[in-house]
Amino acid sequence: MADSPRGIDHTDSIDSNDGGPKNPDKKKSRRPANTAFRQQRLKAWQPILTPKTVLPLFFIIGIIFAPIGGLLLYASAQVQEIRLDYTDCLTDAPTLKQGNGFDKMPDDAVSTAFKNNTGSVDAEWGIETDVKVAVKVAGKTTGVKVNTTRCYLRFTIPENMGAPVLFYYHLTNFYQNHRRYVESFDNSQLKGNKRSYDQIKGSDCSPLYGDKEEKKPYYPCGLIANSMFNDTFSNPVLLNPPGGKGNETRTYGMTDTDEIAWSSDKDLYGETESSYEDVLPPPNWKDRYPDGYTKENGPPNLKEWPAFQVWMRTAGLPSFSKLYQRNNTDSMTAGRYEVIVDDYFPTTKYKGTKSIIITTRTVMGGRNPFLGIAYVVVGGVCILLGTIFTVTHLIRPRKLGDHTYLSWNNAPGAKSGPSTATASGRELRPGEA
Repeated sequence: MADSPRGIDHTDSIDSNDGGPKNPDKKKSRRPANTAFRQQRLKAWQPILTPKTVLPLFFIIGIIFAPIGGLLLYASAQVQEIRLDYTDCLTDAPTLKQGNGFDKMPDDAVSTAFKNNTGSVDAEWGIETDVKVAVKVAGKTTGVKVNTTRCYLRFTIPENMGAPVLFYYHLTNFYQNHRRYVESFDNSQLKGNKRSYDQIKGSDCSPLYGDKEEKKPYYPCGLIANSMFNDTFSNPVLLNPPGGKGNETRTYGMTDTDEIAWSSDKDLYGETESSYEDVLPPPNWKDRYPDGYTKENGPPNLKEWPAFQVWMRTAGLPSFSKLYQRNNTDSMTAGRYEVIVDDYFPTTKYKGTKSIIITTRTVMGGRNPFLGIAYVVVGGVCILLGTIFTVTHLIRPRKLGDHTYLSWNNAPGAKSGPSTATASGRELRPGEA
């Protein structure tokens, strides 16, 4: 026998395991496994919508939603409220002379909602210029006095307002929900931890993180703290108390320290570990701290400053109200009241407005008829559609078809008439049973 060609190894073509030829490789397939899950043959509930099932559903939704909407509207109507827009007080109100000279506020600046609608609130305003006011931070006087223009608001409460009575300030066109604004704070600094200039510079507080020349961080840093609302309001003063004599007045006491901020918010703040020499006040706080932080007028204790905590909880809409003070125990008797406003916050620069709101609440919250109206509308529409569809069904009923005639239930080439085939996830080939 002739020798094998040079370079050919017989073992290359022989299976080393059984000595026979190699079996051909099994072809790969992308076909999913033949299981109920992979072939979509799982049992499923497929309800057929018929008039007997759909029409009662319309009436059930309507019967449930309409009464709930009525109750919500009733609860909203029980809320007593007066709102005074004092945006233009400094420019449009007259200057007071020895307590006289009040002028009527514009009609569009006053809105009220009382149970009995017992007449006009007769809102008036006036200003007093060059008033020396002691600045307060976290409920404490800082020792700093500034010249300011005071706005006096007088109004009539036509009926008693039961406790709790809430005092809000309301801003419009102020976008606290802007992406960069919402993120502009340093959580570690607010908790009271000492943070250096370099640490704050690399945080979310940018662009208001500190002074580049002094290499000191702002405390608290960020856009939210820097733009804090700084108008101050006095407690409402009753000018004609029952049984009063002469010019006797009575102050309706409200607190701005208890329960105006959430307890969960208070847990986010702490007294800073930084000394007054390590940090600087935000640029817009120059009226509170004209000389910066000093030994006598040091950084505020944010944990004991509810007004700051309320402001730092950013609003989701450009028009919002934030709680300023409240009275949880005493009713606000009907009568003529006066509120003094130290006006600092410049809303006209961004074409916004600012107002005060004195209001009560119910178990459903404040005055907001929207939810009640929405429930009533949905309930009414469902009842109306249910009635129309019921009448239509009675006059011209639609015969329900046989679902076995549907195309996906018919095997190709099957005889006419109802099919007994079921959907199997694959097409039958000609000749298959």
